[in-house]
Amino acid sequence: MVVGVTGASGAIYAHRLTAELLRRGAEVFLAASSAGRQVIQEEIPELAGPADRIFARLPPGELRIFHEKDLFAPFCSGSFAFHGMAVVPASMGTIGALASGCVSNCIHRGAEVALKEKRPLVLVPRETPLSAIHLENLLRLARAGAVILPPMPAFYQHPRTIGDQVDFVVSRVLDHLGFDNDLFPRWTERP
Repeated sequence: MVVGVTGASGAIYAHRLTAELLRRGAEVFLAASSAGRQVIQEEIPELAGPADRIFARLPPGELRIFHEKDLFAPFCSGSFAFHGMAVVPASMGTIGALASGCVSNCIHRGAEVALKEKRPLVLVPRETPLSAIHLENLLRLARAGAVILPPMPAFYQHPRTIGDQVDFVVSRVLDHLGFDNDLFPRWTERP
């Protein structure tokens, strides 16, 4: 699995998703943009430290961290068989680059490979409100095969904490990547 972290608010989603993928035995290739690394440090202060160390503290598993400029990362080639990719959070700059086919880092290239190879690509855009340009770019990516999954919380499961709301979004990302999970009560599993 490939996880891309870009410079939008929502680093907690990437951290939790990566932890859940590792718990499920997935090998995770993680790339954070320089802006994404800054957001991680700003939004996850309880873990304090450089982004690489924050993610290295996750449950044991196969986690490989790549620099955003590493275009030789395995997932930058269509001949490397990875299961899927999530860009979480996905900045509107990243969304725009992907929608226009403009590759400038390994996160963009990995997403481009996922699209062209018809592998699952889940984009978790974090911006509000959305402009017409944002909406057009998101529509273009949806038509190309990406799943557009904004981090919109639900309340029917009666969340009590921010963690509960994060788990709802992460559960939906896991669903679309093909991973069973029970991070929150499903609609028919009312408490």
